[in-house]
Amino acid sequence: MAGMDSEGHKMSTIELTGVEKWFDDVQVLKGIDLAITEGEFVIFVGPSGCGKSTLLRAIAGLEDITAGEMTIDGHSVVGAPPVKRGLAMVFQSYALYPHMTVADNLGFSLKTAGIDKAEAAVAVSRAASALQLDPLLDRKPKDLSGGQRQRVAIGRAIVRDPTAFLFDEPLSNLDAALRVDMRHELARLHARLGKTMIYVTHDQVEAMTLADRIVVLNQGKVEQVGTPRELYEHPNNLFVAQFIGSPKMNVIAINTLSPAAAANYQGAAQVTHIGARPEDIELIDAAHALVHGTIDVVEYLGSDQFVYIDCGETGFVTARADRRAELSVGQAVGIALNGDALHRFDGNGLRV
Repeated sequence: MAGMDSEGHKMSTIELTGVEKWFDDVQVLKGIDLAITEGEFVIFVGPSGCGKSTLLRAIAGLEDITAGEMTIDGHSVVGAPPVKRGLAMVFQSYALYPHMTVADNLGFSLKTAGIDKAEAAVAVSRAASALQLDPLLDRKPKDLSGGQRQRVAIGRAIVRDPTAFLFDEPLSNLDAALRVDMRHELARLHARLGKTMIYVTHDQVEAMTLADRIVVLNQGKVEQVGTPRELYEHPNNLFVAQFIGSPKMNVIAINTLSPAAAANYQGAAQVTHIGARPEDIELIDAAHALVHGTIDVVEYLGSDQFVYIDCGETGFVTARADRRAELSVGQAVGIALNGDALHRFDGNGLRV
């Protein structure tokens, strides 16, 4: 089904047009249009229940779509079983065979497919080398760390030489340090293999650091598709503006500001809300500020310091402060918004 590149490796483009998924009378995917080019690392993000895992399972063939078209390398796969799509899926559960060695786990799918032993051994060796598993080939899963087990699960997918990899929150069972290590492993793996990768996560850092493009989903619809930088700096609407970024963007309703502040920050007449990233807010003397409040929480993180300010009717505002600044709860402060970095939205929540 998939085409080949100049070196004979499988390659794929994946396109979805008007894809819908219904479970009885509940619509989970609502007209998804998406094109993923060969070799891209695309990440699906969104709140719980937005449809990101359902969309991944639909691409894999684990869920039938109710309406729409889906193609891989130009060929329709609507109704095609997973085995006919040439994709490999990695789940958050490692699902390794406990009685088998790492080498046997890596090669199991090739053995069941009747692949020649010599050919299978080459594929296993190549996957083990790519994931630095060579010293572990004779071990059983119980003798591996969580990160090593996840690498074996990924290696098991690599040996099949799929047209694309599908990852469903593969790092969510790992502790914080291992997540960082595995994130680096995945980035290097993508660079080495050059394969299409589609990845579901709820982790902002994973999405921002790994993705070529991020697909932001909300209530079964695509809100915006773009590079991490595009989504962070130019969100199309309020939902994307507040979903991408941690801490999230501050959004202030114009009608909660004083007339002087509203006139200074509003800009176009149709603007109803303004948005500012924490790093684009400056703390100044309260007496000289158009917007002011009192510090409610200080989060000192070493390299960063975030301050949560209660601005009364205007609401809470989060600012990224100088990490060396001495700030305390209850302190009165003013905030100055960087006009060049402000995001402006209309009454429908759309970027102005």
